[in-house]
This record gives sequence, C-alpha cells and structure tokens, in this order.
Amino acid sequence: MPNKLHHEQLLRGADAMKKLASVKIAICGAGAIGSNLAVNLARMGVTSLTVIDKDRVEEHNIGTQVFGVDDIGGRKSECLRNLIHREVGEEIVSVAQELTEKNCTKLLSGYDLIVDAFDNSISRKLVFDEANRSQYACVHAGLNGSYGQVQWNEFYTVPSDANDDVCDYPLARNLILIVVALTSEAVVRYCLSAERKNLSITLEDLSVNIDS
Repeated sequence: MPNKLHHEQLLRGADAMKKLASVKIAICGAGAIGSNLAVNLARMGVTSLTVIDKDRVEEHNIGTQVFGVDDIGGRKSECLRNLIHREVGEEIVSVAQELTEKNCTKLLSGYDLIVDAFDNSISRKLVFDEANRSQYACVHAGLNGSYGQVQWNEFYTVPSDANDDVCDYPLARNLILIVVALTSEAVVRYCLSAERKNLSITLEDLSVNIDS
C-alpha cells in the first residue's frame, strides 16, 4: 500500500516521521490560522492533534478558513475533526469548549506542545499565563493586517484587546497560508530537535525575519 505521506517521508526520513506521529499537540483556536494549521500538520505526519475552539462556522469564515458552506452552523472543532478524518484518515480530538481560567489548566495539560492560534487577546493571555505557570512548550501564531508572526512563549507579548470581537478587519488569505507554513515548520523543527525560532513576515516585502 502506498504511503500517503510519501513525499514528506522522503524529505524528513522515516525516523522523523515516527517521531512526529508520537508527539501530542494542542491547537488553541480553529479560525484562519488554527484550522489551516491543523490540516497542514495532519498532512505532514502529526497524528495526535487536539483542537480547542467553542465557535461555530459562519459564512464569513469560508474565504479564510478550511470550512465549506455545508459546515455553516457547525462547531469549528468538530467540523475540522470530520474534515481531517475524511481527507487524511486520521482521528483528531475536538474540544468544543471555551477556554477559561477555570478549565485552562485541565484542557492544556498533557501535551508536548501547545500552539496558540486564537484571534482574541483574552484567550491568548490565558494560554500565555498557563504556559508560563506550568512551563509548557508553547508557540503563538498571529496576524495583524499585512503582518504575521510566530513567537515562542518566552518572547511573546500578548496584544491589546482593541480589535477583539470585530469581524470586519482586513485579512489576506495569502498571508494566512504563509504564516501557517512558517508555524508548521516551527512546530516540526521543535518536535524533531527542540529548535525554537521566532519568525515574522509582512506581505509588503515578503522577507521572513528570523530571531532565535
């Protein structure tokens, strides 16, 4: 039977693929970054994925996220679980709950890596504080206009809440996919060699800035 990850295995090697299949990763947020990231990581060999997101799919999500019109009204994490099982044949864990101060310790424990892909500062701060308190490996991926960044918790500054809960903001799909690609590679490199690099990019210059 052909290996569905044939090309990735040729690139990284069989041992690396086995290691990726063994790591436990939680993605916080199933929006523009989180939904695309979950699908990308599943197609790269990460099989133990948990996605935490309470929101439902809305029509305006279709252009920037992995969901289709048939998903509108469904829980994002559950739609994502179904999509990955259908397209990749892997079972991920869907947690259709809001992350709160009361449950964040329980929901974020037991993982090798936490990825913060939330789109609001309140949820990001919960992840940031819990990672600090419990010394979890945590990387934050975010977008702001034409700017995107991937930063590890020890270097991260939680953004202000000025634009929280606003749906009408400019967002380029190209930038989303670039940041997802950078986050995916940052995740893989951490899982394989514990490498941590902070990355940033803007659409204007398309130059990836790297800060170890």
